[in-house]
Amino acid sequence: MQNYTDPTALSYEQARDELIAIVRALETGSAPLEETLQMWERGEALAARCQQILSAAQQRLSQMTTPTPQ
Repeated sequence: MQNYTDPTALSYEQARDELIAIVRALETGSAPLEETLQMWERGEALAARCQQILSAAQQRLSQMTTPTPQ
């Protein structure tokens, strides 16, 4: 298995781009089973990282648009 960067160290854009590359590779169906499973697991971790970042951004936006009581 390759040495991958920990997904929590990646920016949204880095995780998204790597996830897109994995999906494209999986769609070809040409990788051996073990490599396919490793790519799938990595893709799951990257998708979770993207979701984490998007959820945090959504929360920040909600806080900025919620009126503060006076």
